[in-house]
Amino acid sequence: MIAWMNQEAFEETLRTGRAVYFSRSRNKLWRKGEESGHVQEVKAIHVDCDQDAVLLKVNQIGGAACHEGYKSCFYRKVEDGALKVVAERVFDPKEVYKK
Repeated sequence: MIAWMNQEAFEETLRTGRAVYFSRSRNKLWRKGEESGHVQEVKAIHVDCDQDAVLLKVNQIGGAACHEGYKSCFYRKVEDGALKVVAERVFDPKEVYKK
């Protein structure tokens, strides 16, 4: 998945060993898995040459990173000019996110 991190999210990730991001839509920290239980345990942190991008290697607890219920947020690909789902759902989001 791809997500935003601010300094506070990065520092909490370092401190706790669990992935924390910054939700731009909610304007607050997003502790991955706080609703679903599908947390990301950080195994390694890599920083790019410009020090403006971070790659987390994680152990995905619960089998899915995507809030749509897929293992990856990249569960669709473009084929013949249209989006095609190319993965199977790991969980039903209606069951996990009961709002």
